[in-house]
Amino acid sequence: MTDSPEAPKIEFPCADYPIKVVGNNDNDFYGFVVETVKGFDPGLDLEKVSVQDSRNGRFRSVRLKIKATGEEQLQDLFAALKASGRVHMVL
Repeated sequence: MTDSPEAPKIEFPCADYPIKVVGNNDNDFYGFVVETVKGFDPGLDLEKVSVQDSRNGRFRSVRLKIKATGEEQLQDLFAALKASGRVHMVL
């Protein structure tokens, strides 16, 4: 038996669930991420979206806070972002 701590449980719905999406620094990457996420959270607050480019400018990260309704929604969103081939990581 191990004494490792359990991961914290997320209570759904979660109004400000943070997501970070990393991909190539393409001009339309922000728009692509926002439109994809809106398909899973139509009420996405654009005031809670920020963009940051990597130090060398090769990558772009988009940080969002969504209303997470459950594990299935999050898994489907992550799968849709990754399936595009444009996303390197979803955190």
